[in-house]
Amino acid sequence: MVKNRLKGSNFLDLTFLTGEELEDLITFALKLKREGMKGIKPLNGKSIGLLFEKPSTRTRVSFEVAVLRLGGHPLYLSGGELQLKRGETIEDTGRVLSRYLDGIVFRTFSHERLERLARVSSVPVINALTDECHPCQALADMLTILEYRDGFEGLKFAYLGDGNNVAHSLMRAGTKLGMNVWIATPPGHEPRKKIVDECMEYCRTYHSSLTVTTKPREAASAADILYTDVWVSMGKEEESEINQALFKDFQINDKMISLAGEDVMVMHCLPANRGEEITDDVLDGSHSAVWDQAENRLHAQIALLDMIYG
Repeated sequence: MVKNRLKGSNFLDLTFLTGEELEDLITFALKLKREGMKGIKPLNGKSIGLLFEKPSTRTRVSFEVAVLRLGGHPLYLSGGELQLKRGETIEDTGRVLSRYLDGIVFRTFSHERLERLARVSSVPVINALTDECHPCQALADMLTILEYRDGFEGLKFAYLGDGNNVAHSLMRAGTKLGMNVWIATPPGHEPRKKIVDECMEYCRTYHSSLTVTTKPREAASAADILYTDVWVSMGKEEESEINQALFKDFQINDKMISLAGEDVMVMHCLPANRGEEITDDVLDGSHSAVWDQAENRLHAQIALLDMIYG
């Protein structure tokens, strides 16, 4: 069972969970959302550090509230306010924090930096975003799809935009859950080859499919889910003008909606640059699942923490 596999463990990415275990976790999150915690407080008396080297709205607030609802004490730690700023190594920081805390939720840059912290930590480490992947976002996204569609198998999931950390986690989750995943990016912005190869293996195991293309209209055609993210990731703002030209055909707008399935779900992990990767009328329109998706960060992370500490 996924509960036994996650108990006391790190959660660095989605690679170590099977499709069945991933679906168990998402189903559990939906159950908790609908029925509530019913007095369960697995973090009672525990302190969880939120070590953030990148800014955040949804990830920070949803984790703080999740820890509080589970009876714990969240402690926000900005990387710029710690001795990391003066050159203390991430390993030394991890060793010290492990002596004070019962868990570390880490939002950082390189995935290798997350792995270095996890190697020396004596308490569970949770990935709150790296440049390679964003697994907690994918949990919330899959929870939203389950809530709207009652299942995953055979759905066409089309992601339009940059092949970034969010796209990587969506590829892993979607192919493990039996979906037909399409990733449409401009040339030069494809997802990392090693993750594409990894997900192709999942396709063989879970009877799913993965198509990486530069043709957004083909990806959007008859899609059950249309998903996008900002065209410029954090730390790469200087690329904004270049990306505007490269990505203009990847915008989710009324024309793209008309190509998709009749009751297509529109998803965006937020924050959104309205009028760039998605238009106002689509983001706020009848097809949008974006606000439920944002709320589900909380419920997915409550389920994850419960499985690690329960």
